[in-house]
Amino acid sequence: MRVLVVAATESEVRSLKSEVGSRKLDFGLKTLDLELLITGVGMVATAFSLGRHLAANQYDLALNLGITGSFDRGLALGEVVEITEDTFAELGAEDGDEFVTIDTLGFGMGMYQPSAKFSDFAGSAKLKTASAITVNTVNGNEASIKKIAERLNPQTESMEGAAFFYACNQMNVPCIQIRAVSNYVERRNRDNWKIGPAIKNLNTFAIEFLKQL
Repeated sequence: MRVLVVAATESEVRSLKSEVGSRKLDFGLKTLDLELLITGVGMVATAFSLGRHLAANQYDLALNLGITGSFDRGLALGEVVEITEDTFAELGAEDGDEFVTIDTLGFGMGMYQPSAKFSDFAGSAKLKTASAITVNTVNGNEASIKKIAERLNPQTESMEGAAFFYACNQMNVPCIQIRAVSNYVERRNRDNWKIGPAIKNLNTFAIEFLKQL
């Protein structure tokens, strides 16, 4: 099985990279061909890097790993979730106080879904699911947070997720997006962030998941 792990930054998958590089992952009799692609931050970098890579390589599964901010206080900091739909939140046009989606404009799609599910590969293991938006500007203004929450009611946000889904769907590659909650979406307050625990949980999850494939 050929698997591509996709992350925006190396820091988000450092433990996984170390495990793979040192050959500590014990896959038993299973054959797993694993590659890691660091795309850079943001939807443009993700779409370009992933599109270019997939044009020259074929995979049975693409796995997007990263941290995420959460609008949903029911998701605990550090919790790992499966993203089941992701929307380009800013793709469209403004009409006064109204936002017109790219779908309504007739120029494409704004929301994308994965072409695979965690449960397809994980047997009886379960993982909480969440919706997401992908943004160019991480929300940190109370007015903009309220506005986007009312319009799309997202649970999480990232800067790459929908671009990952888009590229994989265009290239017909089964894909899953897994993220760990590093902070709540609010005015920037680094003292409240839990990036370290989120990354640790994300990598622990990824290593165990890959062992099952």
